[in-house]
Amino acid sequence: MAWLTEFFLTFFATIRDVLPIAAILFGLHYFVIRRPIPNLRRVLIGFIYVIIGLTLFLIGLEQALFPLGELMAKQLTAIDFLAPDMGSNTTLSWTDYYWVYLFAIAIGFSTTIAEPSLMAVAIKASEVSGGGINAWSLRIAVAIGVALGIGLGTYRIVTGLPIHYFIIAGYIIVIIQTYFAPKLIIPLAYDSGGVTTSTVTVPLVTALGLGLAETVPGRSPLMDGFGLIAFASLFPMMTVMAYAQLVDYWIKRKSEKTE
Repeated sequence: MAWLTEFFLTFFATIRDVLPIAAILFGLHYFVIRRPIPNLRRVLIGFIYVIIGLTLFLIGLEQALFPLGELMAKQLTAIDFLAPDMGSNTTLSWTDYYWVYLFAIAIGFSTTIAEPSLMAVAIKASEVSGGGINAWSLRIAVAIGVALGIGLGTYRIVTGLPIHYFIIAGYIIVIIQTYFAPKLIIPLAYDSGGVTTSTVTVPLVTALGLGLAETVPGRSPLMDGFGLIAFASLFPMMTVMAYAQLVDYWIKRKSEKTE
């Protein structure tokens, strides 16, 4: 009964959130374009699927992904794990949290590879470019960027350094890369930073940041627990443009050798 109550509460909340989107789409179609919606029955069934899927997804976040991310962060930062031979009053250095950095890098890479929105962008980029952009290589480049970004973000949480230093320095690098990178890859690189913060990555990364900020001494979940998503959006732009620059350099080098 408790599960059914939670399901229906989430279900009606999802309907409330989806209704404005449906009202805009149907309103524009009937009152502005003034044409009937083709395959209306299929569209309505699709909306029902969306509502049920979002409901189950939100329940799954609360019951699985959020608790799992927080649990992993707490276990990896426990004194008896980091310094089992020392007492509870041991003062830890940022270097003692290397398992946290490795876990953050691994979870950033794996969740990005599984990100549906990134798959869609990579497939479309490959189709539009006629195969010139390899979908799998693009996903790997983005995943490496997210892994590096989240790894650096966990280091920031452990050390307590201000986030704006990292973000300002990162965007300076992005601006410099934008000037030198191949022009065709720049819009795709900027979009690649946005699609990483979606259904798979955000729940685990957010839970990881909050769990880490709660267990590291002297850190505030509100001040330090958030911000990992910014790193996950920033660093893929760097790695995608760096990948394009390396490929462009390799092609030019090969053509020079051939000549």
